[in-house]
Amino acid sequence: MTTREVEHEITVAAPAAELYRLIAEVENWPRIFPPSVYVDHVEKGEREERIRIWATANGEPKNWTSRRVLHPEELRIEFRQEVPAPPVAAMGGTWIIEPLGDGESRVRLLHDYSAIDDDPERLAWIDAAVDRNSRAELASLKTNAELAVRAVGLTLSFEDSVRIEGSAKDVYDFINEADRWRERLPHVAEVSLREDTPGLQVLRMDTLTKDGSRHTTESIRVCFPHHRIAYKQTTLPALMTLHTGYWQLDEDEDGVTTATSQHTVVLNADNITKILGPDAGVPEAREFIRGALGSNSRATLGHAKEYAEKRRAAAR
Repeated sequence: MTTREVEHEITVAAPAAELYRLIAEVENWPRIFPPSVYVDHVEKGEREERIRIWATANGEPKNWTSRRVLHPEELRIEFRQEVPAPPVAAMGGTWIIEPLGDGESRVRLLHDYSAIDDDPERLAWIDAAVDRNSRAELASLKTNAELAVRAVGLTLSFEDSVRIEGSAKDVYDFINEADRWRERLPHVAEVSLREDTPGLQVLRMDTLTKDGSRHTTESIRVCFPHHRIAYKQTTLPALMTLHTGYWQLDEDEDGVTTATSQHTVVLNADNITKILGPDAGVPEAREFIRGALGSNSRATLGHAKEYAEKRRAAAR
């Protein structure tokens, strides 16, 4: 079996301890690493943990579970995939953060991997995916870590909630069946949904804002029946460099569901005046994004509420 060993590195103008924290806290990965869509913990100990990762590889959505061993004193994190996604037979590696002085650090990302059946074409596919993702992850880590040091106000998170006299399952079905949103949601002009792997969706749609402008977005969605759908946009409007979020559904003992739409956005500072005019700045961009995304989310929640409450009434 051929085992490939590769290394990528980058120099970042940020303290080593801060970079270690960003990598160690996996719940933030979708915000700092472009291929990552959603990450959560299966098990979590003081130094060892198991995590589930949903990410893209060469543009294709994949998911796997990895074990990690954290060495905070050495600023090193080891990882190993438990059941790799085909065509990968085995995959592991190490993050190493090295202080350079003057607020700079070197981040090294090591990988070792092999292909199913030792197939040369599959190995070449993995070579390309590892190289592309490693370069993207390191570049994004550098951008986000350095941005946190010098920029203020470009990141915003917010949520909207609605109380629904209906089941979480019915609300979930409405949000999950996004291929029907064009007929169900007035702000959706076009939509296509692909789900090659159950629970892992690629959603592409054109949405309309209050001012009549039309935006094309593409998202990868990770679905957890019947309580959460997490997503990350892979095709973004010009005013954003990042958009992640989730739909959270919590049903109480009386059968009442609290449905929440959450968004985390990083603004594209270079495009603010191009989109909003020469006098606009970060505050205006924050207000615009909050209004546009919040309006569409509240509209979706409102239609989901109507759908679920009608189904409950019909069942009585």
